[in-house]
Amino acid sequence: MTLNDIALHRRSIRKYNGTSVSREELETLVRFAQEAPSWKNQQTSRYHIVTSPALLAQARTCLGGSNPQKTEGVGALIVTSFKHNIVGHTHGEPDNEGGNGWGWYDLGLQNAYLLLKAAEMDLDTLVIGIRSAEQLRSLLAIPEDETIGAVIAVGHRVEDAQRPPRKELSEIVQFI
Repeated sequence: MTLNDIALHRRSIRKYNGTSVSREELETLVRFAQEAPSWKNQQTSRYHIVTSPALLAQARTCLGGSNPQKTEGVGALIVTSFKHNIVGHTHGEPDNEGGNGWGWYDLGLQNAYLLLKAAEMDLDTLVIGIRSAEQLRSLLAIPEDETIGAVIAVGHRVEDAQRPPRKELSEIVQFI
């Protein structure tokens, strides 16, 4: 499967079949995510992976909106975070106007790699941004010096999802 095939195959899945995801599969995802570039190779992204059924049930209650229902039957939840005030900083001072935003950028790059690897491995994912960072921090003992980013559901789909339409290039590109 080519990278193009993988990207076109990947979908955000909102209904999972309850099949577990192995520790080895999850480690493979994170190892691949580590290959993404990061500011000055600081590698500040962190992954807090929940697989225990009891803890999964608790972690799902920390998700907002309809996300607890959308993650029913999921094999794992990956809470992604990054060490703050390191990326985009030298000696504690921001290197440019992006400042701590570069931590978000690096985490996003790594998460994208993780999502693509999951699709290649026939694992399905859903990126969740509506969540209670503080409830997750408390439940999973995530250090205070980490900024919690997205939660990524990983599992096996019950049904296929349709590809939403993409904007025309003329709406998003300016050639100069």
